[in-house]
Order: sequence, then structure tokens, then C-alpha cells
Amino acid sequence: MHVAPTRHAADSDRSDALDTPVPMRTPAVISTTALVSGRDYSLYLSTDPSDIDVIARLRYQVFANEPGFGGAMAGVTDGRDCDPFDEFCDHLMVRHNMTDAVVGCYRLLPPPGAIAAKGPYTATEFDVHELDSIAPQTVEMGRACVALEHRSGSVLALMWAGILRYLDLSGYRYLMGATSVPICKDSDRDRPGAQVRGIRDFVRDRHRGPWEVYPHRPVLLNGLWLDDIAPPERLVFPPLLSGYLRMGAWVCGEPAYDPDFGVADFFTVIDRERANTRYLDRLRQAAERVPG
Repeated sequence: MHVAPTRHAADSDRSDALDTPVPMRTPAVISTTALVSGRDYSLYLSTDPSDIDVIARLRYQVFANEPGFGGAMAGVTDGRDCDPFDEFCDHLMVRHNMTDAVVGCYRLLPPPGAIAAKGPYTATEFDVHELDSIAPQTVEMGRACVALEHRSGSVLALMWAGILRYLDLSGYRYLMGATSVPICKDSDRDRPGAQVRGIRDFVRDRHRGPWEVYPHRPVLLNGLWLDDIAPPERLVFPPLLSGYLRMGAWVCGEPAYDPDFGVADFFTVIDRERANTRYLDRLRQAAERVPG
């Protein structure tokens, strides 16, 4: 936030939310829609391949330079982070008005896109069959990142406001995604996996969801399962996970291990009908203010 990227507070800028219908992703639709125009940043939703290319380059730049993430980009030769799911997603992007640079992005996979992609991205990490009943009402979110020099919080808040507007206009009820917690950081005094263990215990006690997912690759570090690793003295939540929990998110099941990125991914679900309405209203207001 400082946004730690993942593969998968109201904005201080006064902004103008447009009433343009939001495109719901189908392979035949190519468009770019302005959602919010503020003083410093503007938010767009796009299915345009040229925009997606710019987004892929931002993702590569962020992931390649983020501590612990760079190894996953080692084999990339074209300076782009992309995968087969991109073509089925709606892509949120934030432009810095002064420079016109794309400085933030999220991708959203609505139910028609998930059908076309033969399943959501999270199914590559988890057995998600317990959520089949809500799949027609669920948007998958992921690949969130913000350029290092724009991590004041405004860009992330603007994108969250955009996601809520996307749900409001589309009528979908749920958001889901894999939220990353680093196995270790350069500055960590804890042993690898300690924060993951502590956060796992915390969310299992306080934010446990009504569904259970099962990681294809559970966290196993140097022969130790999470229950064998001592929790830290102090929990440090990544900003993305902290924000989701503030919204009222559930965490379902054990985390999955992604050794390429050096993270544990927690399966997160937000139900807008039971979410923290005060916090969500603050985010919505970021997309409804009219410039004075």
C-alpha cells in the first residue's frame, strides 16, 4: 500500500463519478471507461489490449523490485507480467493526472470471464468447490499493485472505491481473491513463516469464513508445517489484508504456499451484504464527490 503487491479511508481528492455503464468482461468487448476523475488521479476500467499491455509493464516493474517478489520475474524477458487470465478480466487502472502515467492497477474477473477462462485464478492454488453455489455472484480480484512513488494510500483507496462501484453497477454480491503475506522480509527478526503462522491463527479465530478451501500446496518451510513454527511477538499485517479485514472480509481455510513469490496466499471473501458499511460508505464517497 505502502501497498505490498498481490496477485491478486476515503481519497482526499474531490472526484466526479461518471454514470457510464460499466463493461462486464466478454472476449468480444473492448472498451475503456472513466470511473472517477479527481485532482491528482483518475480511475479507469478497461478491456483494451493496449491498456492491458501498459498494466502488465507496471506489474512487472512493481513485482521485480518488491523485496521477496523479484525471483518470480527472473524468467521474464519482455518486461511484462501477464498470464492467460488477463484476457478474460476487466482491468482497473489509475493514471496520475500530471504525468498521465499508469500508477496503480487491479484486475477483476466477473462470472462470465471465469466461465470463459474455465475457472478463476484462485482455483490454481486452492480447491474452491465449496464456493460453487456463490460463483454466479462472485467477482475475483487480484494482481493489485501501486507504483512505489505513489503509495500514500490515495491510489489504493481510489481503486477500492472503483471496485465497490463495479459491484454496485453490476449487481454482483461477493469479492474473492488470494491475499499475500510474505514468508519473510529482509528486516524480519522472526524466523521464516512466523508472521504467516500468527496471521493464520488470528484470522482463523476472528475472521473465519463459512466456506473452507483447501490449498493445493500448503505452507511447508524447511520441513516444518505452520503449526510447528512459533508465532511472532507482534503481528504485522500487509496493508492489503488489513484493508480487506477492515471491510469485513472472511478468510477461508489454510493459506497456500507460492515459493516463486515467497508468499503465503490467504483465500479472502468479502460479502457486500454483511460488510463494514461505514467503511464501505467512506470508500463510496470517494467516487461520488463532485469537484467544487
